[in-house]
Amino acid sequence: MPSILAISIVAVSLSPLVSQSSEPQPLKSIGISVADLGNPYFVQLVDTVSLKAEQLAGQPVKMIIRSDAYDWQRQIGQINDFIEQKVDLIVLTAADEYKVAAVVAKAQRAGIKVIAVDVNAQGADATITTDNVQAGAIACEKLAKMIGYQGKFVIINGVSVSSVIERVAGCKSTLNKYPDITLLSDRMNGTGSVEGGMEAMTYLMEEYGHIDAVFSINDPTAFGALRAAQQANRNEFILASVDGAPFATDIIKQQDNSWVATAVQRPIPMAEKAIEIGMDLLKGKEVAQRFILIPSTLIEKN
Repeated sequence: MPSILAISIVAVSLSPLVSQSSEPQPLKSIGISVADLGNPYFVQLVDTVSLKAEQLAGQPVKMIIRSDAYDWQRQIGQINDFIEQKVDLIVLTAADEYKVAAVVAKAQRAGIKVIAVDVNAQGADATITTDNVQAGAIACEKLAKMIGYQGKFVIINGVSVSSVIERVAGCKSTLNKYPDITLLSDRMNGTGSVEGGMEAMTYLMEEYGHIDAVFSINDPTAFGALRAAQQANRNEFILASVDGAPFATDIIKQQDNSWVATAVQRPIPMAEKAIEIGMDLLKGKEVAQRFILIPSTLIEKN
């Protein structure tokens, strides 16, 4: 099987058209803390937050953007910095939904609204995420169907945040319907990265002489798993993931690899809704729905 060329992911900055408004707006600065700015999903989420904020505010909005690298202590430090800088709104993907609760409450006491995206954050003013259970379920349903509802299955897990836990739970709910599918492993932590996916897949291939299907919790992990498989000349299994990143869909469209599907997350509507709700809260408006799930769709190899 031919190898896949390395892929560079370039974040393109957007220059929004700012609408004019005579009313003073409450949104002048936003602190954003996301897991990984090397992941195109989070890049798109941040870019959309910036664009939507300036469109709704009708004025330039200062953006303070940080990556916590899935480290909750680092994220707490970032949020404390946002508080010191007196931002109006915090948008975060929580590194740990419970351990950030105290600093979320601290921000709220300072008059800052906190919106959780992608991952739950205890005590946040609102939460907008992908329906991660559904995303994991449809990805693994695709794999189950392609292996004829029988065979040996592995899950490359990730860091213990709500989105990852829910994707794995969704996958397992699908597999539990098929008694002839054997789940060999679901505890390998691919860390949500290409490197982690390579390491996890290498271990799994050493441990198991034959694997029929692999579910990975996100696209970078899946890409790492695919690279490891190619280097080991293992081509007996098929692979599916969650994210729907452009680089992943490009690979899936190719016929010379075993990556067959990705369940698409939609960072643009997620980020837009986060800013819309945040703006309403800052204006003192009542927000009827503060927990929003955005359904996923599946991109498949033709």
